[in-house]
Amino acid sequence: MNEITADVIIAGISIFTAGLTMAIGSIAPALGEARALSDALSAIAQQPDEAPTLTRTLFVGLAMVESTAIYCLVLSMIFMFANPFWEHFISKTGG
Repeated sequence: MNEITADVIIAGISIFTAGLTMAIGSIAPALGEARALSDALSAIAQQPDEAPTLTRTLFVGLAMVESTAIYCLVLSMIFMFANPFWEHFISKTGG
């Protein structure tokens, strides 16, 4: 039968961690972007003359909020494809 070896366990944990990182790491930016957009639309509705300034500021703010999700994506890709724990594990087990 198939054996569950330590490298299979590490691969499974890496996949689970990558998925969890993306799930948790994308919730907060999505909520933050929704609130920022809602507040910006309210401000534009109250002061239409300031729409270009508000829009420019909104886009800069959204880019900064979105960077958190991008960092989580990069971390997930590292866990999936360039896991730093593989070398440590292989050197300890002699495999």
